[in-house]
Amino acid sequence: MSALPIKIVNRSSNPLPSYATEASAGMDIRADLTASVQLNPGERKLIPTGLFIELPVGYEAQVRPRSGLALKQGITCLNSPGTIDADYRGEIGVILINHSGETQVIQPGDRIAQLVVQPVTNCNWVPVSELADSARGHGGFGHTGVK
Repeated sequence: MSALPIKIVNRSSNPLPSYATEASAGMDIRADLTASVQLNPGERKLIPTGLFIELPVGYEAQVRPRSGLALKQGITCLNSPGTIDADYRGEIGVILINHSGETQVIQPGDRIAQLVVQPVTNCNWVPVSELADSARGHGGFGHTGVK
């Protein structure tokens, strides 16, 4: 499988995001900090990465939480997945929140999130007066009928 070429500017001292294994969907991105940052319980902060990307039109990058960080420290990403649009040229920032009961520390270079690049399908709305019936109908939020 060929890889999609994406232009990237790295203004951090961290290595470029990379896949940990051949089958990985996401690339770890790291904190671009000059000093450690404390996250108190319930606190959220925007953590810089020093990364700037130019995605091709028709793609997005999703910023997603790292499962190990969530399990071990109770830290996750807000606005998850965060979408980076193809026309955005600013620095990638990660909004982290501490869901644990203890203060957590983010160190310079820590792996703080994953970046997943995905194709995007645009749609054209077709206004109608009715929608076709389905087995599920109007049931939402836990009403799939599966037990």
